[in-house]
Amino acid sequence: MPGPVWDLDAFLAAPRVAGLALSPDGRHLVTSVARVAADGKRFTSALWALDPAGDAAPRRLTRSAPGESGAAFLPDGSLLFTSSRADPDAKPGDGDADRDRRPAGLWLLPAAGGEARLVFAAPGGVQGVAVARDAGTVAFAAAMFPGTADAAADEVREKARTDAGVAAQLFDEYPIRYWDHYLGPRQRRLFAAAAPGDDGRLGDARDLTPEPGRHLDQTSFDIAPGGATVVTGWRRDGRRHRDVVDLVAIDAATGDRHPLLVAEAEHSGVRCSPDGRWAVCRRAWPGAPERPSDVTLWLVDLVTGEHRELTPGLDLWPHGLAWACDSTAVLFVADQGGRAPVFRVDVDGGRVTRLSRAGAFDSLCPAPAGGRVLALLTTPSSPPVVVALDEAAADQAPVRLPTPEPEASVPGRLEEVVATADDGVAVHSWLVLPDDASADRPAPLVVFIHGGPLLSWNAWHWRWNAQLLAARGYAVLLPDPALSTGYGLSFVARGWGRWGDRPYTDVMAAVDAAVSRPDVDGSRTAAMGGSFGGYMANWVAGHTDRFRAIVTHAGLWALDQFHGTTDLGVWWERQLGDPYLDRDRYEAHSPNRHVGHIRTPMLVIHGERDHRVPVGEALRLWTDLRRHGVESRFLYFPDENHWIEKPQNARLWYETVFAFLDHHVLGHPWQRPGLL
Repeated sequence: MPGPVWDLDAFLAAPRVAGLALSPDGRHLVTSVARVAADGKRFTSALWALDPAGDAAPRRLTRSAPGESGAAFLPDGSLLFTSSRADPDAKPGDGDADRDRRPAGLWLLPAAGGEARLVFAAPGGVQGVAVARDAGTVAFAAAMFPGTADAAADEVREKARTDAGVAAQLFDEYPIRYWDHYLGPRQRRLFAAAAPGDDGRLGDARDLTPEPGRHLDQTSFDIAPGGATVVTGWRRDGRRHRDVVDLVAIDAATGDRHPLLVAEAEHSGVRCSPDGRWAVCRRAWPGAPERPSDVTLWLVDLVTGEHRELTPGLDLWPHGLAWACDSTAVLFVADQGGRAPVFRVDVDGGRVTRLSRAGAFDSLCPAPAGGRVLALLTTPSSPPVVVALDEAAADQAPVRLPTPEPEASVPGRLEEVVATADDGVAVHSWLVLPDDASADRPAPLVVFIHGGPLLSWNAWHWRWNAQLLAARGYAVLLPDPALSTGYGLSFVARGWGRWGDRPYTDVMAAVDAAVSRPDVDGSRTAAMGGSFGGYMANWVAGHTDRFRAIVTHAGLWALDQFHGTTDLGVWWERQLGDPYLDRDRYEAHSPNRHVGHIRTPMLVIHGERDHRVPVGEALRLWTDLRRHGVESRFLYFPDENHWIEKPQNARLWYETVFAFLDHHVLGHPWQRPGLL
């Protein structure tokens, strides 16, 4: 009998696997699996045990309504995780807050089994954890009000604000927002505590950064295996008009801090080597309108302080760092040619080896014995699964391990399309085709333009799922135009600061290549994009009439207003320049200047809580479209941010997009989704 159909029900019911954590002895592997909660209104995650040997089936470890995430193993195999579940040992009246408002605490699941217990709680919540590989010392981040000495004092401050009905904030630094939340009034601090003893209790937490200001916002940290040193990013000027993040070492006993790497760059993704000698991190040079940003790996000796570039000449952008267990090499992932392979770079000599080219990898976990690397692997047509790789072999085939997977078969076939831009550069795309697409039955085409813009279509996507459209008979083109990563710095430079030029013509070249195929119907096409992809959808609307419909989600419309209202306007100055000194790029590449040329029906989608692309972009776009008589609709989510995260909102998002495309591309009658 045929299996379940890949429709919205199957899509929303599918397990969403994310992240891996491997115990120090290599015997235990866990992942986070998100599913729709029992009330159907949100996703909730649980931790699952996987078999590193690949023999046993996955097994669920945790269960609670709020869910669990952020797993990290202690040396004895006990598992730390974060959760906003209620403390079963709390006194009556404590911990009764609504679960959606209850802060995440740090929990311990003993290696020998039994119930998890709360080991640290703070009213502002725990925001990440790292464990010293040998000593078991635990480092974690938590948010607290300025001037408070501990969690108890922080709770007093919060109660005073709550009792007074005050939610106001007074800002004196820039920026004040990030993605979907305001920065403050609490500040992110780092803590260290001794490993839990026989009683399962965490040692007293030491506040390593009692007055951090905004220096620790959105920074990464790790702890050396001996537990004596925490290595973290440190924003040199708080969060002022530059995004410079140094790397510093903090004594886990005293809180004394000294610099490790100081440069006009951003250091992130730090990882300490298993032997305790090294720390490695990403160094991102910021770039300027005349030159694009660049990313490399930087190595620092934690004993001598000597440092050097680890990947000179690497024309890729590494991320997802992990140390080989013998500390002789660093493993990383980098976009490359529409994929995201695993690479190994030797500490001595800097030789780089690509371990596997197939698909896109994530969550690298080198095993302590046997020379294996466990990781998550995905492709644009398949959701994440756990795989194993040999730590040293080049371009090998990964071995799949048992992983929670969707029950329904994912439809469509995946093919590569390579177009030639007008400057002779190759433009790579993936094309997802319905199973029955052929010369006798050509499929209508929908073009998905990715966001970023420094991204690549190389992995499975839950928010922009091409297979849902393939199941409805559409072909979906996933182009990587100029500014996409994985094709070298020169490819990024083609569109750097000139968003409306090469990125647009590259998309059009990719569309031309796709519609030249006999199994694609070039007379029935639509374009869609979100974030920067929404910007490009808006630009496309004002520059061509070849599409029957355009969907723009969280798209930039007026670049002059965007700079002053987005959460981090100075970041975009790297490409477009300082608008207070030179507005030329903002004006030349702003889609709103071409509203008079738009003839294509447009669906505008936006969330009220989006701070990266504020809702004002959609409101101004909507007003301009209606004033210019453009056939259009506006799907507004008052409870969503840059992404649509709630299950039933996601369902409405897809249902509305399907109805809009079916109406304009296929000529079906307009069917308004039932709940709208």
